[in-house]
Amino acid sequence: MDRRQFVAGAGVGVAASASAFPMPAIAQGVRELKMVTIWPKGLPGLQSGAERVARSITAMSGGRLTVKVFPAGQLVGAMESFDAVSSGLADLYHGSEITWAGKSATFAYFCNVPFGFTADEINAWIYYGGGQALWDELSAGFGLKAFLCGNTGPQMGGWFTKELTSVEAFKGLRYRMPGIGGDVLRRLGAVVVTLPGGEIIPSLRSGAIDASEFVGPWVDMALGLHKAAKYYYYPGFHEPGAALSLSMNKKLWDSLDSTEKSIIEGAAAAENTRSLAEATAGNATALEQLLRDPAIQIRKVDDTILQELGKISGEVLSEASRKDDLARRVYDSFIKFRTAAVRWGDISERAFLNARALPYPFGG
Repeated sequence: MDRRQFVAGAGVGVAASASAFPMPAIAQGVRELKMVTIWPKGLPGLQSGAERVARSITAMSGGRLTVKVFPAGQLVGAMESFDAVSSGLADLYHGSEITWAGKSATFAYFCNVPFGFTADEINAWIYYGGGQALWDELSAGFGLKAFLCGNTGPQMGGWFTKELTSVEAFKGLRYRMPGIGGDVLRRLGAVVVTLPGGEIIPSLRSGAIDASEFVGPWVDMALGLHKAAKYYYYPGFHEPGAALSLSMNKKLWDSLDSTEKSIIEGAAAAENTRSLAEATAGNATALEQLLRDPAIQIRKVDDTILQELGKISGEVLSEASRKDDLARRVYDSFIKFRTAAVRWGDISERAFLNARALPYPFGG
């Protein structure tokens, strides 16, 4: 999912918006905080999640921290959210760290990377595997303090106007795929395209692109992608469990007392859990609708294709880790935790899912 492309040309420049962003208003012990997001107004699960965590912070603090949310384009454009908060023009942003790969490619790890973590695994790495400390170090360099604040769950491989039959089928395939996933596909000969979300459907219909990933059944159907392409492939190798983030200006964070910090941390953690549950429920319901649609064919990507994608993904990540010391330390931490998580997953969740998939009567 390319969060960088949700809003094309939306909003005004950060510098031009300075007058709209005074420092947090403090009156009678109340801080009025501005949260900007990278999501368009009304986007289910993403913008709605940002609004929900803002309400939680306000309610949990008894109004002591009052958060007002501005979707992308209202105060700044989606791609200006990072700089707005880093500079202190806004107080918080809700988004996805892969959006800021142009600032540092290492930010991608704190969303997800190809063949990386499941939603549960990235939570475990951030909370208990040293990931948060590395994220803090990276974010502090930009004047930010970041938290996990949501997850889309497993994503799909995307919508295709033609069948994906082999690795060779990627050659010349015009595929909308952002970020590291796009870097992987380029090595297979794909023509990787970056488009705003609103341009995906007309581009598929006109033949300007042959395929596009986005999120999963719930959000994809809300956008209308099922009306523009016939083949829906799984799994999404590029973002197996995409984490969302809440980030605050670090000077503001440092000025909060321990109670206020606990409120923000608690609200973000609660939203991290709730958003994943919401996405799981939404995707399950939406998938049932797609399965009943005779015009849609849901296909699994062949294992030989996945193996090649996995091999190249590993190469791309290893090469990127050589850029600087922090990139290497994040990569090493990721690889170490992933190795252990895969071993545990094989005899726990994977083993159970395989058992559950066996043919036997169950239920009435």
